[in-house]
Amino acid sequence: MITSIVAAVFIFAILIVVHEAGHFAVAKRLGVRVLRFSIGYPPRIAGIRRGETDYAIGATPLGGYVRMLGDEVAEEPSGQSLEHYLKEIELDILGAANSTGSLKLSGKGGEQALGMIADRLDLPSEDSGLNATALESGLFAQPRSGEPSAGAISILGRELKPEEALLLREIRQTGSAKAARDRLAAGRPSALMERFKERAFPSQPLIKRIAIVAAGPVANILFAPIVMTIVLMTGVPTPLPVLGTVKQDLPGFAAGLRPGDRVISVDGKAIDSWDELSTTVKASEGRPLALVVKRPAGSRSTAINLTLTAKRVAEQTVYGDKAPTWVIGVTPRGDMTKRHYAPIEAARTGVAESVRMATMLVIGIGKIIDGSTPVRQALGGPIMIAQMAGKEAHEGFAEAAMFTVMLSLELGIINLLPVPLLDGGHLLFFVIEGVRGKPLQLRHREIAMQVGLFLLAILMAFVILNDISRLIG
Repeated sequence: MITSIVAAVFIFAILIVVHEAGHFAVAKRLGVRVLRFSIGYPPRIAGIRRGETDYAIGATPLGGYVRMLGDEVAEEPSGQSLEHYLKEIELDILGAANSTGSLKLSGKGGEQALGMIADRLDLPSEDSGLNATALESGLFAQPRSGEPSAGAISILGRELKPEEALLLREIRQTGSAKAARDRLAAGRPSALMERFKERAFPSQPLIKRIAIVAAGPVANILFAPIVMTIVLMTGVPTPLPVLGTVKQDLPGFAAGLRPGDRVISVDGKAIDSWDELSTTVKASEGRPLALVVKRPAGSRSTAINLTLTAKRVAEQTVYGDKAPTWVIGVTPRGDMTKRHYAPIEAARTGVAESVRMATMLVIGIGKIIDGSTPVRQALGGPIMIAQMAGKEAHEGFAEAAMFTVMLSLELGIINLLPVPLLDGGHLLFFVIEGVRGKPLQLRHREIAMQVGLFLLAILMAFVILNDISRLIG
């Protein structure tokens, strides 16, 4: 049981990192400020700050999030959001000063360090026409003599950013970082608001917001063929086309197939795996098939030529329902080999298999929605996932990696469903915004989020109870 839990947590952690890294990378690339990249939910138990972002580990392992600047559904940034933004700017300044050793040399920290930095730098006065344009042009980096300033570079290792210059000027004037934050958050100077909106997620153009939100699920979907390619190159267990059972009332037995026979070819095409045999039979559409099999005969084997025609019977599919399928009435004995793919072949096969699995998942979701597949049979929760993860981990690397591929595709595809709180729900809001030419009203978005939370809570309760019923059933 411990192995199952550890395996499930480890696999989920990988997939969460991949998912959130998708959001993170695209947000950073498009200029949005990322405040926190967290694996696990609060409370924060460990982490490190690098640049503008706090990389954290939360106490709740099965989850994660990327927190970007700006209230998610607010029309305008709240005072609290602005104050938090100013605190982040303070951390930027202190982090930069610490990286150059300036804080260690001064022996100061926190508000005292900010006051020291504000006093040492040549900052524009309030009546100097300070605005975003002036800040961007480097007005704050020029001392009164007109010579290029070395102060910011010597203290921070770089020039001041516009928002940093604005905050430090207020700290110098008020004598307190808290007073400076309160004054700026209440006054909402245009320079601060412009910089905030430039970096905040909600104020980005619609296409950028769509790209950032879609990047998480897309990262999971793209991760699948990458892992699949690695597995195929390192070697994947492959069942051989050796017969285990032969049902007497079906074409295989009537044609002369017996347990232990190994299928060598079908219609002249070499058969190297059980999957190839199964695919060939199902695609025969009732036409005669010419088989060459090897049958053990003591220490030797004999080649036998057989001709048979598959029969169409109703069989249970991977979706839980029944569908007519062409069969010859044989099952594998379980003989396995390890097949290694060349890099190009592995990449091609990895992509093809990922597309096939993704297609099956989409069809499966559709069958659950239209009622073709029983919900209790189709859905599993954390307990079932942990059981499967433990089982695959015991089997070996390839099996665990293939299970990770499946989960990664599921996570990506399910997150694209248009359900509030999921990425697909946000994308739905953006589509509506694009059609209407303006966002949905804040009240309507909040209601949708509450409904989404309620639905997800019910679903989670259902799958957990379903897992328990499987255990005790």
